[in-house]
Parts: sequence; structure tokens; C-alpha cells
Amino acid sequence: MLLSKLLGDRFKEKPADATLASHIFLLRGGYVRQVSNGIYSMLLPAKRIADKIEKIIREEMDSIDGQEVLFPVVLPSELWMESGRYDSVGSELVRFRDRTGHDMLLGMTHEEAAVHLARSEARSWTKYPFMIYQLQTKFRDEPRSRGGLIRVREFTMKDAYSFHTSQEDLEQYYQRALEAYHRIFERAGLPQVVSVGSDSGMMGGKVSHEFMLLTEAGEDTIVICEQCDYKANAEIAVSQVRHEPSAEQPLEEVYTPDIKDIESLAGFFGTTPDKLMKAAVFAVKGSKKPLVVFIRGDLQVNEAKLRNIVGAEVFPYADYESIDLCFGFIGAVGFDSAKADVLYDVSLEGENSLIGGANKPDHHVKGISMTRDIKPDRYVDVSRANDGDICTVCGGKLKLSRGIEVGNIFQLGTKYTKSMDMTYTDADGKQKHPVMGCYGIGVGRLLASIIEASHDDYGPIWPMSVSPWQIHICVLNSTNDEVRQTGLRLYEELGSKYEVLLDDRNAAAGIMFADADLLGVPIRLIASSRNLGKGEVEIVTRDKKVRMSVKLEDVHAAVGEIINAASAQ
Repeated sequence: MLLSKLLGDRFKEKPADATLASHIFLLRGGYVRQVSNGIYSMLLPAKRIADKIEKIIREEMDSIDGQEVLFPVVLPSELWMESGRYDSVGSELVRFRDRTGHDMLLGMTHEEAAVHLARSEARSWTKYPFMIYQLQTKFRDEPRSRGGLIRVREFTMKDAYSFHTSQEDLEQYYQRALEAYHRIFERAGLPQVVSVGSDSGMMGGKVSHEFMLLTEAGEDTIVICEQCDYKANAEIAVSQVRHEPSAEQPLEEVYTPDIKDIESLAGFFGTTPDKLMKAAVFAVKGSKKPLVVFIRGDLQVNEAKLRNIVGAEVFPYADYESIDLCFGFIGAVGFDSAKADVLYDVSLEGENSLIGGANKPDHHVKGISMTRDIKPDRYVDVSRANDGDICTVCGGKLKLSRGIEVGNIFQLGTKYTKSMDMTYTDADGKQKHPVMGCYGIGVGRLLASIIEASHDDYGPIWPMSVSPWQIHICVLNSTNDEVRQTGLRLYEELGSKYEVLLDDRNAAAGIMFADADLLGVPIRLIASSRNLGKGEVEIVTRDKKVRMSVKLEDVHAAVGEIINAASAQ
């Protein structure tokens, strides 16, 4: 490829609306251009990288017996009505009517399409197990697209669906898929990706894992034990909160005028937030009664955990006037259970000297004992894990890290095969529902994540396995016929074996090198009058680990050695 013909201008100014390194360099380097909010066009360098990522994905999916298929982007509403998701999924799902008035949708994920295909083709136990996968465009009307390709509305995704005759068989295959995912990320230049337990959300199922690139640029919070292998998304992470027992005290109502927040209340009583009990009020989808969650004052309710406990979507209550609760002073002692459903977080278990609301304005109660005054039927874990909490596995200390989700896998069970009545005939002639797993990777997000993990102040540092080209030749003083002809000869000779980009422009050296940094190609050859006067060219790797001058006759061998070494890593 001649750089003079390559579409996509490169520029040095930081885009005003870009904050993540990947977003900045994808725009500055001429990789993508925004069409609309969360929708991008890819230019040739990004397309070449995406193609290489897809090739890696295909090879690894094929290695675990995957069969590539292709589902439609546009689906009839009936399939999602069968699964129950047509009504349960919110506005992220784009619904529309075709010219005949038929309700249709844009596929944001393809479980329903996979079941629709498989239920007509796998009616006998002899077909099982099997896995089908696709690389396909999807559209999700994401309400908070951000960070360039990190969170978009239209994207290319590899989604795979496995079908099994038993949970045990699914679990065995799930492990194979997990290992294949780690190979994908390692081959793509992200060996530091970790798998963590996660919330399955709208996908359903009881077991799921996310693959996280740990980086401060991430929008997800990951809880990691410093002593053992425990890792989980903060949405489901469990922990043992510190508990310091105190002597039981008598109940006492205290006048606390206009004190409604935790910090002010702790200051009023001369104590710390962990000695307080607070109430969080939620609306539950499908329920007319509000839900009050009592939790220790220094903790926050984890809405993902709460959603899983109640089995429905939950939303923090905002319409205080519509319900008969004393907001700011809601307390567990004497609470009228006819007004709301109640849950108690495990952080309160064993506490016997707490301060909480008195269920009347400007009053609190101190000396609350959970075993003497409340006596809950059960406690539930609905609190967020915090830095310094105790690991429930080994007793070590937990820490919070940031991460970008670059893939996910789910054990779906029979959620979709039952709702969509997919059955097969087993060896005894009985009809049974298959057990499913699903496995997803976003190609564009993975591309952007590689930049987040591998860049410097000047641009991306692409791993050899996914780089748009392997070699970038910079011809300095291209008006000099000898230099130009040498550059063209190297381009033609190396191009017969490798992927080569030639900067054939009559541009200043600083401009050439700045553009080369933005394009991030692993090997740079520099041909100049000065080098060629000694019969040499300079070889510099993008990561600056190699810088050497080599004779013209040794260029092939030197380049091959660098490429082979990178491929062996």
C-alpha cells in the first residue's frame, strides 16, 4: 500500500470530545470516522486490523468444533415474543414495522435466531453436542455510547451458541470455550486479560464470566483478592464486611432536626457511618408496593444483586410524594410492613448498637439490636464490595480495579430452549429440551482495547498478529532518485512475502515519523541519502526495543528475524 494513496488523514490535534487513548488515536490516525452517536465508519487500517482479529476468532472457534453460520440482522418479533424478551428488554432493542405492518426488530443478540435454526436441524440426540457461531453486525440503541469503539450502538460481534444434552456436558464445553477465549486474547496481544464471574443480566442463566482488560480507562469495576484467585465483577462480588461487636444498649429516641443524610447523622451522634442503619427505597417492576432495603450506613445497595434477589428490574424511588414513607427518617424499628416490602442486608447481621430512623420526622432511634428489636426472618447480600473488605474464599483483602469487558460467556441452561419449545429425541425416545451456552466477543471493542493496553504518547503500538501492516518503509528525501528507487525496490521485494506500507510522499522526516507512530506498524525501515551512502537502511521497531542499521543485502534476514520472534511470543 502506498501511503500517498491511503484514505484517512492523520492529524496531531487531540479531538475535543475524545478522552480515552483509543478514541483519540483512532481519530487522529485515520482509522475511523464518526457517522452518528455511537456509529462509525472504518477506514482501511482499522478494517485490516478487524479482519485479522476475526481470523483469530474463527480459528479458535473452529478449534473447539464451532460451525460458522450467519443469522439475519432483521428478525420478526415473534421469535423474541417466544422467548419473552420482546417485552422485557427496554428501548435498547430497536423495534419497527415493515411495509406490511409486521412487527420486526434489529438483532442486538441472536439467542432466539440460534434456537430457531437449531430446533429444525437438531431433532435427534445423535447431533449433540454442537456449537454454531457467526460474525455479524448488531445494533443496540445504547443510551450512553462513549469512548469511540469502546461503547457503540452498531458493532460487529462474534456470538456463538452451544447445545447439549446435559448440564455436565455444557460445563465441560464451557471450560473449553473459556480456554479458547484466553487464547484469542493472547494471540491478539492482550495476555493480561482476566476472566471474572459476572451477572448474566438480560441474557439469563446462572453462571457467566466476563473477560476483562484491567485498565484505568475501564468503565467496569472488578473486585480482586490480593491473596487468592477470586475475581468478580462488582455487580456480583461477595465480601465479608468488617464487623466490630459492641455492647447492647437500650433503645432511645433522639430528636434530630433536619438531619437526613448519613454524614450529618454520624457527626451529630459522634460516631462513624458503619454504626448507622440506613434505608434505600426501590420500585420493583410488576409490583405496586415499594421495596425498602435496610443496610449498614457505610455501604451501598448493589442493584444487580437486588434485581437477582427479587427476580425483577428495580429502580431507585424518586417520587417520594406518592408513597406513605417518612423519607429521611425511615427506620426498621416499628416499621409498618403493610406500606412496603422489606429486605435486610447481611451487613446488619449481629449488629446490636445501631442508629436508625424512627419513622417520624426529625427523629432517630439509637441502641438498635438486630436480634432483640428487629429479628428478621432472613438476611440477603445486596451490598457492594469495597476496597479492604475480606475475601469470603481465603480471608484475604479485596481491592477494586477498573476494567474493559472484551468478551463474555454464559451458561444459559434451558431458558431459551424451553420458552421456544426446542426439543430433541433422546436415546430412549423421550423428548427433552437441550441445554445452552452462549459466547460473545465484540470485534471493534477488542480493537480499541488493544490500543488502551499498548500505546505511547505518539500512537498505538500494534502487536504483530493484528497490525494493519508488518513493515512501514519511510523514504526520506524522496526527490533523490537513488533513495526513491531503493525504497520502491525494498517495497516490491519485501511485499512479495510480507505486508508492507510505503511512505512515498515528498514530506518532511518529522511528518513521516509522526504518521508512522500513529499507524503503529511494528517494523519501520528508514531509507535516506545518509544511510544509503553507507549501503545501509535503518530498522526501528515501533516499541523502540530495536534500533539498528543493516546492510541492504541483510534487510530480508533482519526483518524476518524480528517477525519470527514476534510470532513466537
